This record gives sequence, C-alpha cells and structure tokens, in this order.
Amino acid sequence: MELITIIVALVGVVIGFGGGYILKIKSLNKKAKNIIKEAKLEAEVLKKEKMLEAKENFIHLKGKHDKKVAESNNRIAVLENKFRQKESAFNLRKEDFNRKLKEFEQTKNETDKLKSNLTNQIEIIEKKQLELDRQLSVQVEKLEKIAGISAEEAKEQIVKSLTAEAKTAAMSHINEIIDEAKITANKEAKKIVIKTIQRVGTETAVENAVTVFHIESDEIKGRIIGREGRNIRALEAATGIEIVVDDTPEAIVLSSFDPIRREIARLAMHKLVTDGRIHPARIEEVVSKTKNFIEEEILETGKKTAIDLGIHGLHIELLRMIGRMKYRSSYGQNLLQHSRETAKLCAVMASELGLNSNLAKRAGLLHDIGKVPDEEIDIPHAIYGMKLAERYKEKPEVCNAIGAHHDEVEMTSLISPLVQVCDAISGARPGARREVAESYIKRIKKLEDLALSEEGVIKTYAIQAGRELRVIVGSDKVSDKDIERISNSIARRIEEEMTYPGQVKITVIRENRSVSYAK
Repeated sequence: MELITIIVALVGVVIGFGGGYILKIKSLNKKAKNIIKEAKLEAEVLKKEKMLEAKENFIHLKGKHDKKVAESNNRIAVLENKFRQKESAFNLRKEDFNRKLKEFEQTKNETDKLKSNLTNQIEIIEKKQLELDRQLSVQVEKLEKIAGISAEEAKEQIVKSLTAEAKTAAMSHINEIIDEAKITANKEAKKIVIKTIQRVGTETAVENAVTVFHIESDEIKGRIIGREGRNIRALEAATGIEIVVDDTPEAIVLSSFDPIRREIARLAMHKLVTDGRIHPARIEEVVSKTKNFIEEEILETGKKTAIDLGIHGLHIELLRMIGRMKYRSSYGQNLLQHSRETAKLCAVMASELGLNSNLAKRAGLLHDIGKVPDEEIDIPHAIYGMKLAERYKEKPEVCNAIGAHHDEVEMTSLISPLVQVCDAISGARPGARREVAESYIKRIKKLEDLALSEEGVIKTYAIQAGRELRVIVGSDKVSDKDIERISNSIARRIEEEMTYPGQVKITVIRENRSVSYAK
C-alpha cells in the first residue's frame, strides 16, 4: 500500500510539473510571436526610413550632377562664343590681309614700271652727261689755248684773289663787330648790374660794441653786483665781457667786441634776474646753459637762412658756420647779411646771364665761411672756405667760386667771377662797411690771442675797448709767484708786437677752487 501511495504521489507530482511546464511553453511561444511581430514592424519602419534616405541622397546627387552639367554647358557656351569671336576676327584679318596683298601686288607692279622708266631715264642722262663732259673738255682745251694757262692754274689764281678779298672784308667786318660788341657789352653789363642792385634790398652797416640790459629797479643792480662785487666779477669771468653799472636808471651796459659773448651775457642776466637766485655757482651754471642754447640757435639760424634762400642739401657743419656769421662783422657789415645779399645778387645776375641761378646762389652764400673758423688759421679765408666746401662735398664750381673770389686761385667756371662781382657790389655800396671797426676787431682779437699763447693761460678777455686785458690762469699750472711774471711778459710782448693808442692794463687772475659732492 505504501508503495502504491508513493507511486501515486510521484505520478501526481510528475503530472503537476508537466502541466506547469506546458503552460510556460505556451507563454514563451506567445512572447516569441509578439517579439517577431514587433521585429517585423521595426524592420518595415527601418526599411521605409532607408528608402526615404536613399531617395533624398539620390535627389541631392542628381542636383549636384545637374549643376555640374549646367556649369559645363555654360563653359562650353562661353568657349563657343570666344571661338566664334576669334573666328570672326580671324576672318576679318584674313580679308584685310587679302586686300593688302592685292594692294601690295598692284603697288609692286606700279613700282616695277616706275623702276624700268627710271632706269631708261638714267641711261639717257648718263649718255647726255658723257656728251656734256666731252664738250666741256673740248671747250676747256680751246680756252687754255686762247688764255695760254691751264685750268688748274686759273683756279689757283681765282682762289687766291677771292681769298684776299674775303680776308679784307672779314677783317673789317670783325673790327666793326668787336667795336659794336664792346659798346653793347658795356651797356648790357651796366644794365644787368643796375637791375640786380635795384632788385635786392640792402641795409647799411650798424656797428654795435655795447648792449643795454634793461632792469626794473635799481635794487636789481645791487643784486647783480653782489657782496663786495663777487657776482659781477663772476659774470665778467664767465662771459668775458665788461659790465658797466653806472648812474643810468634801469639800465646796465654790456660791453664787448664779440657779439656772441654779449648775447650770452644778456640772456644769462635775463635768466638770473627772472629766477632771482644770483650767486657765483648759479651764474656759472646759467652761463654754461646759455652757451649751449646759443650754439643750438646758431644752427637753427643757419637752417632758416638756407630755407629762406631755397638752398638745400647743405652739410650740418656748413649750416652751423652760416649761423655763426650772424655774430660776425666784416668792416662793420654783418657777415650773414652780407652773405645773404651776395647770394641774392648772384641768383639775380645768373638769371640775367642765363647761368645756373641755384648754383650761383649757393656759392654766394658760402663764399665767406672761411671767416668763421673753429680753429686758428694762417691761410686766407677764401682758401680756407674752399677747403671746407671740398671737405663737405660741395660741387667743384662752388668750391672754385669760394676760393677765387679774392683771386687766391684761378677761376675755372663762370660762377666764380659772378660771385666776385656780387661780393664787391655788396661790400662797396655806400654805407656797407667801415674800415675802422674791422681793424679794431682784429686788434682786439690779436690782443687776446697774444695773451692766450702764454703758458698756463686758460682764458683771455679784452675789455674797455682794448684798454684792459683780463687773463685767467689755471691754479694747478701757475703759482702765485708766476702771476707777476706772466703779466710782465704779456705787457712786454704787447709793446713789442702791437700798435695801440694809450696804455693797456693787464690783469692776471688766479683762483683756487675746491669742489666736493655729497652722495
């Protein structure tokens, strides 16, 4: 019974398990069918999407292809048009060529006809020429028999007689031309010179040896003089001029033969009075700065002069020398004014004579640069100026005009006598120059140079119109014992080497200085 019960139980279990399994299989089959159905639907969707995408790609590619085909057709149409145009042009050229060819053939035929006619005429002329030569020789033989001389001898006699007559007529004609040319040349030269002088405005010479410095009150005079006169002594030592402080109200007189020194002193005093700080150290500082300013102003004056005259390409050193002419006088005539005037005269006269006016103007402006040297020279200023112009690459015509304007060298161009004449016109007109002033300046300069040549001398200043000479010596080179020797030596040399009115006072100054810096 137990066995049967167990078997029955096992059979029940098996039946139960099998029924559940069958249910699961049915459920799985149903899910599988659903999955397959969904897969088929998705496949259909994907198929439609791919077909749409393929159709779009096809349309896009077809558009590109159509565009390329259209572009190709356009290019082909353009090429066809060009080809048709070239073909039509070629046809026109061909027709023109054929027409010209026909004309050439016609011209050639006509030329051949003319050539044959000319050949026949030349043959006829040659025959006639031979006949004429034969008849001429017969006539010459007859004339030689009648005259008793040959044809060559007759030619020689005729040539000799004609030559003599021509020489006589030519000489008389030449003499007439020379006389007329002399009269005309003198008249024309006078006209040119008069016109040139009339067209150039000039000024008379103004001789200034003093500059008046105006002040606001007499109190400033005391500040300029300083305690025990130390400020005024410092100013005179630094500038090399004489400062005259007298009873003239609101004025101080600056006296010196050198205009540059006077201008430096005037500007320095103006700065000191404006600033209010007046003492020896400040004076030296201001004078030093003023000297630098004057050097810059000299260069600017040279540049402005060149621009005013329309002269370009001058070397900077030549411009500086032109600026220095402003502070130099020649026989009382301002050198820069004289050079500008000479340049204008040269330009006008060169234009009248048909020469290069720019080159003449350049030579006229530079002709006296040898009068403002940077160093001591022992050659004429014209030669020195010519060497300076050559050094700074001026044209040979300009250099020769500078060197030859006082006949130191031979003239090699027409500009040279032109500069010489215009220099004489500018200097010789009434009121242009004063001989006394020039000799005075030379004497003062020589006085300073004589003292400067002594050993140990640093600076020399001639003041009081050359009646006093101040000599500054170096304290490291000259002792107190040597001061008297130097003053006596200078006095003796002045007596032996110079001519001067009255007496010259020589003052030798030796100053010790100690300079330290706090850092």
